[in-house]
Amino acid sequence: MLILKTTTECGCAENNGLTRRGLLGRGLAAGMAGLTGAGVSTQLAFAATPAAYTGDVLVVVSLRGGFDGLSAVVPVGDPDYYAARPGIAVPKERIVAGDAMFGLHPALSPLVPLWQQGRMAAVHAVGQAAPNRSHFAAMEELERAAAGTSVRTGWLDRMLGGLGATGPLAGVSVGSAQPHRAFAGPSPDLSLRGIDTFTLSGESNNRMATALSALYAGVPAELAAPARAAVGALGAVGAVRAVTSTVTYPDTTLGRALRDVARLIKSKAGLTAACVDSGDWDMHEGLGAAAAGGRMHDNLAGLAAALAAFAADTALENVTVLTISEFGRRVAENGSGGLDHGYGNAMLVLGGGVRGGAVYGAWPGLGTARLVNGDLKVTTDYRTVIGEILRKRCGVSATALGDVFPGVNGNDLGLVLSR
Repeated sequence: MLILKTTTECGCAENNGLTRRGLLGRGLAAGMAGLTGAGVSTQLAFAATPAAYTGDVLVVVSLRGGFDGLSAVVPVGDPDYYAARPGIAVPKERIVAGDAMFGLHPALSPLVPLWQQGRMAAVHAVGQAAPNRSHFAAMEELERAAAGTSVRTGWLDRMLGGLGATGPLAGVSVGSAQPHRAFAGPSPDLSLRGIDTFTLSGESNNRMATALSALYAGVPAELAAPARAAVGALGAVGAVRAVTSTVTYPDTTLGRALRDVARLIKSKAGLTAACVDSGDWDMHEGLGAAAAGGRMHDNLAGLAAALAAFAADTALENVTVLTISEFGRRVAENGSGGLDHGYGNAMLVLGGGVRGGAVYGAWPGLGTARLVNGDLKVTTDYRTVIGEILRKRCGVSATALGDVFPGVNGNDLGLVLSR
């Protein structure tokens, strides 16, 4: 499972405070702080060694800042879309792929072959259970994915726990040294900026790793686990470095991160879920025309190029990729040629098991009476989309799925095939 992530949020400072559980977990790992550099972060692990994972690697691309799904998956068959966006709507003649109701933004052209091959789909009018226009609060809820409960862990942590995935590279955040909040909790995960730069601070010929192992020898497991996880991850990543790619990725943060995720997959290092961030989607002004030079166009082009390269590199074999964002944008453009924070959104899903070439979800319409305070109404809970993937492609049992997404009883969309 993979998640992409780069934060650019409205220029607002984000509160990076820890939950009580996260604080306790990090407190236990504090002994590692002076020994690990910016390239490694570990969490405690207490589970037994599991059987080899045989499900799909789930790739979740986190589009930070509030992605405008109405620009990416354009409702060309809804006249209210063009009425609401006289200056920034994507012209019908520029649409690529799709049908009479929906079409893809022209900047997504690199993904059209996947759409036509049935390996890419979209879900529209998707989002969280309730509107929330705060970047931080909405993302916190998105990654906790347990609205209305006291659960404080992240949904990816609960997924790994349900699968018994405890290998050093089972859950990885790529492109940032900071742990992804969806991994918050007791299941082990790794955060790294890149495969080739991953190291222990001051490491020379593995002397630091050797010293670390010796330091924690004979220490109770609950205290030694972070050190052992760090040493195990170091050795596992070392084997991944030999894996290269003949595919050319865009030389961007997202491209480099996806290339490293592909290396983890091809090395068969035990990856179950990976997270990557993609940012700069908070377009309050100057969204631009659907042509090169337009801000939305260029962002989508970068996203599409990176995803297309990743698909070519992995052949999407036993891989499912999905995009998520904390919220969508307003239906109507503002006076600055941009879009303010909204509600309903669109998700992109790619994979060998995807029933692609279609847009899923119940379309509520964009007429004034059909909106929620000026926003696209959510008709599909995003957890329903992910839940179907986890159950059909990743081997999460129905019982465990109730723990991953407590209280969610949505029906399958028929988005993916069962393995």
